[in-house]
Amino acid sequence: MNLVSFNVFRTLGLPNTTVLKPDHFLRHRELLTEADWVLFPEYWQLNALVHGLKCRVFPSVSSYRIGHDKVEMTRAFQTVAPAHTPWTLIEANGPHERDQVWNTMTHPFVAKLPKASMGEGVWLIETRADWRRYCEATDVLYVQEYLPIDRDARVVVIGDRVLTAYWRTQADQGFYNNLARGGRVDSSPVPSVVTDLALRLARELGVDHAGFDIALVEGYPYVLEFNRLFGNQGLGLGSELQDAILEYLQRQDEPAGPNDPTAPEQVWSTAV
Repeated sequence: MNLVSFNVFRTLGLPNTTVLKPDHFLRHRELLTEADWVLFPEYWQLNALVHGLKCRVFPSVSSYRIGHDKVEMTRAFQTVAPAHTPWTLIEANGPHERDQVWNTMTHPFVAKLPKASMGEGVWLIETRADWRRYCEATDVLYVQEYLPIDRDARVVVIGDRVLTAYWRTQADQGFYNNLARGGRVDSSPVPSVVTDLALRLARELGVDHAGFDIALVEGYPYVLEFNRLFGNQGLGLGSELQDAILEYLQRQDEPAGPNDPTAPEQVWSTAV
């Protein structure tokens, strides 16, 4: 199996892997078209690689497109797991919409920038001043109900299985559970109701490389978001992550057996 990677750090240790710089990809058309898989391209490369050069990419196209924008992500969650999605309002950022959202939401509530990560671009809205500052910083109003939690679970899905799951406890300043914002790892067991939800979302949406953030409120799981390029600060996996990726990619190349219900239907000619 021949692999091409655009991210050396995420593919260290994978065999038969050629690493390219994203900006140079057009110089290597033949190499890319002959590769079995193209790994971790930049988002801006996706259309050219998939539709232009007909490459198979990992993470999946769904992982890229759904994971690129919290607005699109939440709408996808609402289609497949509405009961596990926090109450969310998404509106244009106009004077009428600002007042409507402020008057509709239960206070306090959470506001986010659609394309932020690592806890950046997230506000706890408690006052009108908080709300004005957020509205001045965003093009789209994206707000969710505030969940009464002091931790959330990070569930790492690789391919079609959960690789690991751990808790992220709240930072000293409160509100943020992200490790990049001072949250801490808690290795206490994560219940199956959480990991099962993450795996169901991944399978139904076609997401094959993601760190899902899921809150547990009185035993009931709510999905907050997923990160396609999740951090490895809390993983402690060594080579297990790369091994899981390689095993998944190899399995996609294995021919399905005749009794596999997912195998394509065979059409036999009766001509003689």
